[in-house]
Amino acid sequence: MPPEIVLSTASFFPDTDLAFRMAAECGYDGVEVMVNHDRHSQSAEAVQALSDQYGVRIRAVHVPCLVVSQHVWGWNPEVKLRRSVEMAAAVRAETVVVHPPFRWQRGYAEDFRDLVLELDAPNGEGPRVTVENMFTVEALGRRVDPYRWNDDTAFASFPVLTLDTSHAGAARQDLLELHDSMGGRVHHLHLSDSTATRGDEHLPPGTGVLPLAELAGAMVARGFGGVVVIEVGFGRLPEGSRTSAARDSLEYARIAFRS
Repeated sequence: MPPEIVLSTASFFPDTDLAFRMAAECGYDGVEVMVNHDRHSQSAEAVQALSDQYGVRIRAVHVPCLVVSQHVWGWNPEVKLRRSVEMAAAVRAETVVVHPPFRWQRGYAEDFRDLVLELDAPNGEGPRVTVENMFTVEALGRRVDPYRWNDDTAFASFPVLTLDTSHAGAARQDLLELHDSMGGRVHHLHLSDSTATRGDEHLPPGTGVLPLAELAGAMVARGFGGVVVIEVGFGRLPEGSRTSAARDSLEYARIAFRS
């Protein structure tokens, strides 16, 4: 069976209600909830109400660990990860997505691996906790990695991972090589495109230079059994084109993962 294709609410950040509505209108198989400063994203009761209203399943919960959501649920990153796992369990989502710690989060970074292994539930008794690949940034003429636990050696410490294609483009990584290094531990995919020249772009699939069709073929050949999440910045597109772009992205993914 081909993987299910779901829509990240980050695609219409920060409007969680709009993302649920678009997922329903366009025919997505579910949503990944990005917890942020929108109150509709911050409790199990609120996101379950949206799920019931629009008839769209919640397949994953993303921890509020973006720079712009550092204040959501307080400032303690461990507490936020634990609350995300609790939310995912409450709404019966199978996956939690967390970014590696920032280097300045020293205590959290030291405990991060043990915390992920503690909260991950590989036996179906709760959600899987997946660590997402991030990217370097340009600073003073050189590339700097602001994250701990964000390289091949670090990823080998975690049983399941989220592969984000736009992040690979922003890091100037070879996407197919990155997937190969992650191997069968790729449990969850954030699918979007990139020109690999302008940072983290999250473009609609097929509008950049990333080998997304080749990646899909490699993942199908490896027996990928997770969920494909469209995480595209539709909110940055002209208003009249957002719905068609959301439908086109869904169709692209369905075709690519049908092989």
